[in-house]
Amino acid sequence: MKILLIHQNFPGQYKHLAPALVKLGHQVVALTPKVDKPTVWNGVNVVPYKIQGRSTQGMHPWLADFETKVIRGQSCYLAAKAVKAQGFSPDLILAHHGWGESLFLKDVWPDARMGLYCELYHLTDGDNLHFDPEFPPRDAEADILRIRLKNLNNRLHEEVMDAGISPTRFQAGTFPEKYQDRISVIHDGINTNVVVPNAEARLDLPDGTSVTRDDEVITFINRNLEPYRGYHIFMRALPDLLKRRPNAQVVLIGGDEVSYGAKAPKGQTWKQIFIDEVRPRISDDDWKRVHFLGRVPYDRFLSMMQVSRVHVYLTYPFVLSWSLLEAMSAGCAIVASDTAPVREVLIDGQTGRLVDFFDHEALSAKVSDLLDDAEARAAMGHTARKLICENYDLATTCLPRQLQWVNALAQLSPRAPVA
Repeated sequence: MKILLIHQNFPGQYKHLAPALVKLGHQVVALTPKVDKPTVWNGVNVVPYKIQGRSTQGMHPWLADFETKVIRGQSCYLAAKAVKAQGFSPDLILAHHGWGESLFLKDVWPDARMGLYCELYHLTDGDNLHFDPEFPPRDAEADILRIRLKNLNNRLHEEVMDAGISPTRFQAGTFPEKYQDRISVIHDGINTNVVVPNAEARLDLPDGTSVTRDDEVITFINRNLEPYRGYHIFMRALPDLLKRRPNAQVVLIGGDEVSYGAKAPKGQTWKQIFIDEVRPRISDDDWKRVHFLGRVPYDRFLSMMQVSRVHVYLTYPFVLSWSLLEAMSAGCAIVASDTAPVREVLIDGQTGRLVDFFDHEALSAKVSDLLDDAEARAAMGHTARKLICENYDLATTCLPRQLQWVNALAQLSPRAPVA
């Protein structure tokens, strides 16, 4: 088959699927604005294109997000027409539609089957949209209307989606019922042969020291340190946690920007805002035991997980982080927020311990209690890894199911664009 991949940050979620499709003999082409020149990656012909146009000054703020997606969609549409003119017509289009690139591709190839990566449908109920009362919108009612418009991209794609794939039941469940029969829940997959427990692991710290499995290490990771992933809650637990655990080293990975939520006010960073909030309650000696690593290469991230004695994971009801499943695969003992996406993989007392997202005092207590219980840590780490190996392993479970999904997509009758 001829297969077209669309991802604004290719390979993204197609990192493993794309090479596997090539190995099966399919002709695979990727359209992405990430590269400047045509290239070949693991047998995939990667074709670049430029985002043409810019957002309109003074655009109504509720429409600004959709205009950006239309601009991206038009740019990808023009690139697709050029590819078609060169003789390439895909049987299948696999797209992460979150940024709008695939909006008009069925207009170029109406006979192609389109399989979408359904990452999230934006929910407007209070348990999701306004989950954290500390950061309320200026106008809660208007915010609901804004989010409804933010789903225009999802709704337009639903018209042409022949099949969807979503990594977790929680994420698939955010989509309206009329989507559900077309969405398969298949995770991207964890390489459990790489993400393994390692008694010999060592992590070098910014102060020139290093930690190993012999040290009491508490870990926390965000792509960017921000409230959506509970950074503020973790930081508020720190003063008490450092007092309870005088020998603990606390290691945080994450950037200073924003991945999901609102930007920090007045040009600040969420990282520094919450450092400033808790620092007066932490002595200089205790603060020396807190280590911010920033963004790190994957091998360094893996070393952090492997030396971790207790790993903390917090999140709003949102997309589940790969890092949680990787922590489980590494055999970490985990304390995590009792929120819907987490409950899908963590069973309290079996594969981890759950805590109310907002209760930083309980978080400190549960981490400290787990640090005192080596038997519980070992049992939960073993059970967590077993769950990942049996249900989320890339080679034996997830990738084969993804390939089955692609084959099933190829058997469907394509949906034509709706006039």
